[in-house]
Amino acid sequence: MLGLCLGLAGQLWATVPQPTFTLGWWHTVEKIRWEEDYQLTPEGLLLTEARVKGTGAGMEIPAGAVFRDDSWHYHEKRPAIPLLKLGRAPEGGDYDICFNGQCLPMSHWIGKPNHQTESVELWPCDTSTKANPDK
Repeated sequence: MLGLCLGLAGQLWATVPQPTFTLGWWHTVEKIRWEEDYQLTPEGLLLTEARVKGTGAGMEIPAGAVFRDDSWHYHEKRPAIPLLKLGRAPEGGDYDICFNGQCLPMSHWIGKPNHQTESVELWPCDTSTKANPDK
């Protein structure tokens, strides 16, 4: 089964056997929620939709975005991303990973953000052959 792998520099920290997910976070300066929906494919993570609650520093609303349900929704035609690298320092808070409308902080799978490891990578992988390691 194709699922989500989390780790860094080729080291696997956790697997989540879900073919789609939403990555959510709060902008550190503007305190505005941002969400991106991904579908996992053999080629990588495919961004299917993104939402932002408002504008601010580095948060311009893309052309063609539609305002509904209290957020700007938009689609960007991009190829799948083989590996998504995210900065993850304690001062920035944590990301949420959501499946079927249920969100948990990324720390649920890999521990709290810390200064020793200030980034994490996400990629699609075959979760049927990998055990979910301890945090």
